[in-house]
Amino acid sequence: MNQTQAKKGYFGNWGGAFIPEVLHQPFFQLNEAYRKIRADESFWQEYVDLMANYSCRPTPLTFAENLSNHFGGARIYIKREDLNHTGAHKANNVMGQGLLVKRMGKKRVIAETGAGQHGVATATMAARFGFDCTIYMGEEDVARQRPNVFWMEKLGATVVPVTDGARTLKDAINEAFRDWVTSMDETHYVFGTVCGPHPFPEMVAWFQSIIGREARDQILARHKALPAAVYACVGGGSNALGIFQGFMDDDVRLVGVEAGGKGTDTDQHASRMTGTRASAGVAQGYRTMFLQDDDGQMLDTHSIAAGLDYVGISPILAEMGESGRVDFAAATDDEVLKALELTMRAEGIIPALESSHAFVQAFKDAPNMGRDEAIIINMSGRGDKDIFTIAHAFDDPSWKKFIIDRADGYRKSSGG
Repeated sequence: MNQTQAKKGYFGNWGGAFIPEVLHQPFFQLNEAYRKIRADESFWQEYVDLMANYSCRPTPLTFAENLSNHFGGARIYIKREDLNHTGAHKANNVMGQGLLVKRMGKKRVIAETGAGQHGVATATMAARFGFDCTIYMGEEDVARQRPNVFWMEKLGATVVPVTDGARTLKDAINEAFRDWVTSMDETHYVFGTVCGPHPFPEMVAWFQSIIGREARDQILARHKALPAAVYACVGGGSNALGIFQGFMDDDVRLVGVEAGGKGTDTDQHASRMTGTRASAGVAQGYRTMFLQDDDGQMLDTHSIAAGLDYVGISPILAEMGESGRVDFAAATDDEVLKALELTMRAEGIIPALESSHAFVQAFKDAPNMGRDEAIIINMSGRGDKDIFTIAHAFDDPSWKKFIIDRADGYRKSSGG
């Protein structure tokens, strides 16, 4: 990142802080608190110690021997963020923000969530630090990510289904901002990705950079050389920027993989950098590439992965794509399911549907590379959270029978 621009909240033409007057106070407080922790070397060490003792860091870099042999090209390594506490990279950001909230002296946190992983991570952090917690989640995502809703509530968070708009992530973000306007004195908004008004993109990227710092050291220790390419799925972009930052100054290809949905030639996808429907705009406090119509109204999106159907992309990644530092690709729902099934059968590893997008493009590229080359796939989360969606997509008969039998049992026990 260009730090001169980042301090002003801009990355090339993207970013900024387009906020209403009523939010100037909390953003001023947040910027001051963030500036202080960035200047305090002890804060990063406190953060690293917390992640080591509470969240199982560093996460492993696993050599996927069977997949490497299957494709016959590059050696495939998988950065295992699924083994991070709560099952995804999301804990990196929320635990860092939790330490920040403690220093700010606030007692309540709010968050948005799409796939539910950020919601679970925030609820976990709130339980760890003793904060009150409210999570906003689109009604559609509540339905398809019910297990995560269950865990958020059991961890003590209040989950609020959002019924506005498309009832997905962008609508949850809008509702969280409305809450913050009325509760700013005691509340911190734990933004979940590298989007939104400054300083959120830079701050979240900083906390997530722990992924790339680890991965760079690990690949040099294991492979004795830098990778030829690094792959990550891209919704808002926090896991991608997390691992990309470890290789920004190296001759390493960085590949972000967006949600191709039913195809980028349809209106059923969430591809901002690879599709044809996105254009520059300002929404939710920042400027980036959004999926919007000619009047600036946000379009409905689609992805089999709830965490990738966001209408915008990180302003940092928009700049990196514009400059050519990051290559972007898209993976369709069908491709994602095939890559997921292959990874499960070949390695006994279950990537999240979001993460499986990165596997798709890596699998396309690996056979065309040399056996002496290595690639890294950032596995941003584990797929057990997606069991309902995956089982439905595979049309699994035994799962259907289980659901029907369980539903019948509930009806009988309730007298229905």
